[in-house]
Amino acid sequence: MPLSEQEQKLLDEMERSLYHNDADFVSAVGGGRGRLNYGSLVLGVLVAIVGLAVVIAGVVLHAPIIGILGFAVMFTGVLLALKPSRLRASKFGAPRGGSKSSSPANKAGLMDRLNDRWDNRDEKNE
Repeated sequence: MPLSEQEQKLLDEMERSLYHNDADFVSAVGGGRGRLNYGSLVLGVLVAIVGLAVVIAGVVLHAPIIGILGFAVMFTGVLLALKPSRLRASKFGAPRGGSKSSSPANKAGLMDRLNDRWDNRDEKNE
């Protein structure tokens, strides 16, 4: 059952809030995760299929070295297919690398400012 537009907005707001308020938690829990890179997925599947064909050729030819090489190619294809892409930081309002704000001191300042803004949001609405 798909989410309604209001529920989707609420979910997005909660996700942004989590990223802004609990950056340490997010980096600890979601450190190595990302979305699948579909280009890598397709390429990895193709490489794995080629590797499987080489394994089968090695069995048919009774050549264990060809089978081992085919397995290595197949394994590389699977690793390539499962390789996650980088999570886009710009989706959550963080700068894309390369700017002055990427130093640790500036990141801490940014997080402090964001936390202060979050804490003071109710005062502005009154």
